[in-house]
Amino acid sequence: MTVKTILIYALKILGVILGIVIVYVLLGLLIPFIPVSAKDDGEQKDIAIYIYTNGVHTDIVMPVKNDLKDWSLMIPFADTKSKKTDYKYVGIGWGDKGFYLDTPTWADLKFSTAVKAAFWLSDSAMHTTYYYAMKEGEDCKMIMISRSQYQSLIKFVEDKFDRDQNGKFMLIPTDAVYGDNDAFYDARGTYSFLYTCNTWSNNALKAAGQKAALWTPSDFGIFQHYK
Repeated sequence: MTVKTILIYALKILGVILGIVIVYVLLGLLIPFIPVSAKDDGEQKDIAIYIYTNGVHTDIVMPVKNDLKDWSLMIPFADTKSKKTDYKYVGIGWGDKGFYLDTPTWADLKFSTAVKAAFWLSDSAMHTTYYYAMKEGEDCKMIMISRSQYQSLIKFVEDKFDRDQNGKFMLIPTDAVYGDNDAFYDARGTYSFLYTCNTWSNNALKAAGQKAALWTPSDFGIFQHYK
């Protein structure tokens, strides 16, 4: 095989890769504008949940405890550095373990982490964060849902946690937490460029009968439906 032939093959492969990237970016920008409408189940909307983004990962934030669910029983306060027990809300997000543990901001992103995450090559994790209060803004939106919708959301979120033989969520021992109020747990499923942390959060909203994008890999795709 001549050098010219090798060069032609290399350029073709590069062209295919660039084509895939361009198509992905276009779909990631356009498909999120296709809305999934909220479903009215006829019940009173008296439970406040939030969608929150840190610019990379989107979380679903829920009350720590009400008569339907006490998250602290499965996500112990003792698993956080602070070990405080008076938090009012808990944010939960699903994503690639490498992204979560090694990439708290885009500036921390490594090429190896991105490749593994994009192509189904690494494990996933749940990131849980406790809060005293939630403040609405560009990065945080409140949504009022019914009790039935909240029960559907609870099931969707719980089903993504991996569990030990006793049915407990499996804590990931790590110092790579973002603060003194969060923890990581093993999760089910594999992250990819087609199913990201924001895709999961978008699907959580669908499960709860709320407004969402048809599909989105980004937080923008979710939040543009809540402006």
